[in-house]
Amino acid sequence: METNAAKLRERLQAPRGTKDILPEEAAKWRAVEGVVHEVARLYGYGEIRTPSFEAVRLFKRAVGEETDIVSKEMYLLQRRSEEEEEFALRPELTAPVVRAAIQHGMLTGQSDCVRLYYASAPNFRYEKPQLGRLRQHHQFGTELLGPASPLADAETISFAISIFRNLGLQNFRVRLNSLGSKESREAWKQQLVPYLRENKTKLSNDSQRRTETNPLRVLDSKAPEDHEIVRNAPRILDHLNAADRAHFEELKSLLASITIAYHEDPLLVRGIDYYTGTVFEVTSSDLGSQDALCGGGRYDSLVEQLGGPNCPAVGFGAGIERLLLALESRNDAPLLSTVRRPAVYVLALGAEAAQKAFELLSNLHAAGISATGDLNARSMKAQMREANRLGTPFVYVIGESELAQGAGMLKNMQTSEQEAVAFGAIIEHVNHSSFTHHHS
Repeated sequence: METNAAKLRERLQAPRGTKDILPEEAAKWRAVEGVVHEVARLYGYGEIRTPSFEAVRLFKRAVGEETDIVSKEMYLLQRRSEEEEEFALRPELTAPVVRAAIQHGMLTGQSDCVRLYYASAPNFRYEKPQLGRLRQHHQFGTELLGPASPLADAETISFAISIFRNLGLQNFRVRLNSLGSKESREAWKQQLVPYLRENKTKLSNDSQRRTETNPLRVLDSKAPEDHEIVRNAPRILDHLNAADRAHFEELKSLLASITIAYHEDPLLVRGIDYYTGTVFEVTSSDLGSQDALCGGGRYDSLVEQLGGPNCPAVGFGAGIERLLLALESRNDAPLLSTVRRPAVYVLALGAEAAQKAFELLSNLHAAGISATGDLNARSMKAQMREANRLGTPFVYVIGESELAQGAGMLKNMQTSEQEAVAFGAIIEHVNHSSFTHHHS
């Protein structure tokens, strides 16, 4: 029998590249989400939540058919019939958010300034699981729809860094590049494509194909044989027109004015086709080799490409799993102590006491005090052990004599002091304890 149970356990595991978030860790997730919500409030952003699956054509049109995301990494949902729309679990969030903004009439034209954010949205990508990047991973981020100004780019980067600073991270820097407007990219491609063709035989098969179909994607290649060729390729920053150059210079000046360190990285292109103009990544030396905390940039053509008005836009996305790794690598990370303990453990001895304890727990909860108790009619020793394990600052004991007197025995678990406290006074008593205020 045990062998069968063991075999079943082995078979029924979380899918590869996913993980269960248990209560201790979930508390840290909530702390991150809380900071995201608070920064969004300060910056005046509204939360948006989109479905976990969308039409495949949305991602093909927005992200690009030649990208790894669309060509290799999407989870496709099974169709009931050939006539039915093809759906996929979303591999990224910008396209769904833009789709929603268009669908619900949030955009009327170029003068818009629509500030949207998401706090903990799951994405799904079929790729080799690695540290901080799972097949189901969660992101927070923003989409700022409307403004073409470098001020919008700077606000987006500032928003991301405000979150990291509020969480206690300091060791980060911004990698910055510009992919320019269509005009600048065309001038660049006239240099880039001949260069790639000259080196075509040395490139990976994917990059050989992309040289003809989408040369920009070659620069995002992960294949080792492509690295040297990519490093020596013509650089977009040398081909920016005057307007693109001015936008990029003003953005750098704005970041410097709010003391955000950056460095230009002409090889940064991001793995998605919708990017135009500014692209950026924020990295942290607290993370080791997988050091990217977030990435984003401008996507000025995407809204129109998906059927909306001509509407410039900029945004970023950040992975929560990877951010938590960065925070946990620091000994002083305040997030590690975010697990909230119940303030009171109500210890009941006997059936009548258990009923009274249930009533008192309900009153404590209604008063906003975190409290818990036993549901298994266990011994006093077992319940005290449970209270110790939970780390509750107070234990309130109710037995036969306490029921007769209408008062339970309140024990301070730090000092071991005890006193009788009437059932009707327990809320006020616990509320006035400074120890509770720090722990509940």
